[in-house]
Amino acid sequence: MEAKSVCFIGHRNAKLTESQLAFLQNIIEDLIVNRNVQIFLFGSRSDFDSICHNIVTDLKEKYSFVKRRCYTCRHETCTLESEREYWEELYSKWCKREVYLLGVEEEVEHKTKWTSGKASYIERNQAMIDDSDICVFYYDENYKPEKRKYSKRCLYTYQPNSGTQLAYQYAKQKKKEIINVFEILK
Repeated sequence: MEAKSVCFIGHRNAKLTESQLAFLQNIIEDLIVNRNVQIFLFGSRSDFDSICHNIVTDLKEKYSFVKRRCYTCRHETCTLESEREYWEELYSKWCKREVYLLGVEEEVEHKTKWTSGKASYIERNQAMIDDSDICVFYYDENYKPEKRKYSKRCLYTYQPNSGTQLAYQYAKQKKKEIINVFEILK
């Protein structure tokens, strides 16, 4: 059976209880054990990504063959696991506080990383979805991002789309298998 890959995409703010975290860990471990998932794809900038990265990192002690792959936008970064301790120590000294970096085995710079605009995370999410067999979402269909001004000087605001919503719709359009843990964890 060929190894499979999973991407994680979720709302920026995700607060999970201890029992929800344990349930999510069981879902991820089941993907490894019963679905032959060996590659986990992460973006950044969301609590859900960080939560899932921590879970996969913990499970990596038990399942050493698991690979973590980070897809970055031009304003984001990660560090290879082999260099993580060095950079954490350096940044911690410089910042005069503990700094923890996202450690991965691979970083992927998708083809539009340096040419995409302000919403580069949308294209990054689409690249992750394209490269995944299964998409694990934390998507609340009732979630609305904060309203924004059209510009600094403009008096009018607009309701932006949720990046998670756009990614979820893209995954459905691509007929990807979707696990929406928001619905499961309610």
